[in-house]
Amino acid sequence: MPSYTAPVVDMQFVLHDVLNIAQSDIPGYDDLDRETTGAILEEAAKLAEGALAPVNATGDREGCRLENGVVRTPTGFAAAFEQIKAGGWNGLDLPEEFGGQNLPYVMNSATGEFFVSANMALNMYQGLTHGAISAILAHGSDAQKAQYLPKMVSLDWTGTMNLTEPHCGTDLGLIRTKAVPQDDGSYAITGQKIFISAGEHDMAENIIHLVLAKAHGGGAGTKGISMFIVPKFLVHEDGSLGARNGVSVGSIEDKMGIHGNATCVMNYDGATGYLVGELHKGMRAMFTMMNEARVGVGLQGYAQAAVAYENAAAYAKDRLQGRDVTGTKNPDGPADPLLVHPDIRRVLMDQKSFVEGARAFTMWGASLIDRAHRGQDPQADGLISLLTPVLKGFLTDKGFDMCVQAQQVYGGHGYIEEWGMSQFARDARIAMIYEGANGVQALDLVGRKLAQDGGKHVMAFFALIKDEVAGTDDPRLTDLREALKAASKDMQAAAMFFMETGMKNPNDALAGASDFMHLFGHVCLGLMWLRMARAAYAELDAGTSDVAFYEAKLDTARYYMVRQLPATALHLARIRSGGETVMALAEAEF
Repeated sequence: MPSYTAPVVDMQFVLHDVLNIAQSDIPGYDDLDRETTGAILEEAAKLAEGALAPVNATGDREGCRLENGVVRTPTGFAAAFEQIKAGGWNGLDLPEEFGGQNLPYVMNSATGEFFVSANMALNMYQGLTHGAISAILAHGSDAQKAQYLPKMVSLDWTGTMNLTEPHCGTDLGLIRTKAVPQDDGSYAITGQKIFISAGEHDMAENIIHLVLAKAHGGGAGTKGISMFIVPKFLVHEDGSLGARNGVSVGSIEDKMGIHGNATCVMNYDGATGYLVGELHKGMRAMFTMMNEARVGVGLQGYAQAAVAYENAAAYAKDRLQGRDVTGTKNPDGPADPLLVHPDIRRVLMDQKSFVEGARAFTMWGASLIDRAHRGQDPQADGLISLLTPVLKGFLTDKGFDMCVQAQQVYGGHGYIEEWGMSQFARDARIAMIYEGANGVQALDLVGRKLAQDGGKHVMAFFALIKDEVAGTDDPRLTDLREALKAASKDMQAAAMFFMETGMKNPNDALAGASDFMHLFGHVCLGLMWLRMARAAYAELDAGTSDVAFYEAKLDTARYYMVRQLPATALHLARIRSGGETVMALAEAEF
């Protein structure tokens, strides 16, 4: 059985030593002193370690089962979910008027990592509800907010998003679910949705489905899509529950991972739905959920890698295999620990440098969301819009890779279910697919986000890197500074290639989209490691008592800059090769 210990100390380092959140001018951040965030993180750690992690393997082993139209969740899930509810964790960053605590989003992200690492499948019931709340907050009427949000914030009711249909996933313009207006102002919703996470379960009194459907007169494609609230049980004006709505579960998907989360086929048979926002403007409302969800899925990618790395590192210290080529390190035992071998060190350093860099990147992204929303800062809004496909795509691609690396440390035991490493890899795999498959994220980045607002956001990112490099004059950081500078030049060269060739031959640009997303991701982690190294030196110079922690940060920073960041040159070479070789084969030759 794997174990989990929440990285409270490292999260505090990111929040305070690197991001300096307590000194930030973002509204609400002045309340986030080290003592306050420490207390919150410690409580989240207790919940993650004591309630969520112990039922993670149970959820994987048992899965969910459909009985007479009701989904039964795995043993222990309901009790753990009650502890999430009791702590008010879903409402941590939500408005007080609906029962939330109104803390900044960055704290939702920080605690969210712990919950995802401990039990990704269980946390999804809460996470999807949070996304649905955000959509209703942004686009719902005052009456809808008052009717649904208090119960959703408290998790008495949960929420879902219903987009995908059997014949369409990414291309939502093809959806067939219909919305027919009724005399009372509601709509009759008819159609089928698939891959609906947490679509049905036994842990909440009601489930509030947000459903995309087409009403007459909206035109073809996505322009005709509207969003509707479709509750499992109808809700009376006084908030009490009424009759069962015309929504049911057709089946539960038999899938690769996240077995503890019910992935449902949902059937809508003239179900009563209520329009959210404007008619035929549902895509705008849904993207409120999708953008939040994409950042959250990026977090899932590295959070699974984090728990996998924790266990792999512990195993490498305990497992005795072979002898150190430079001399015996464990003379009293039959062999030395795995950790002495350079190749084991390599895969562990790959994991450690990724996880810690990804943690800083994600918390920086969360702080940009706070700056954009709480501080009404359009520049921050533009920057996080640019970074969102990188957060989602790069962190989930690499997060899965790191879970596989962690599994590899175990050798044959990594392939055996009782050790738990298989679950981390299987659970992480979905993060590369849902909320927009990573290939689509890359296309969005290159095809839309780079040119957004005349390209000013990517130019602002380049300027940020330039300022960061120029402002780092400590000679101890020269090697890190120069490595980031070189990587940034690779990214600028790639962007220039797209500008010069994309208009003439779009395939030349789009064939390099995934490489650019990864190139961009490496630059972002390089930026994070330069910032973390600078913060580590500051603490060491100030006489910190935890010398080993900060020296390890510096060693890990140099590893990333030397062993990982040079990948930008490889990605640039692939991008510059254009689309000719990618598109060369005739259809029949595949």
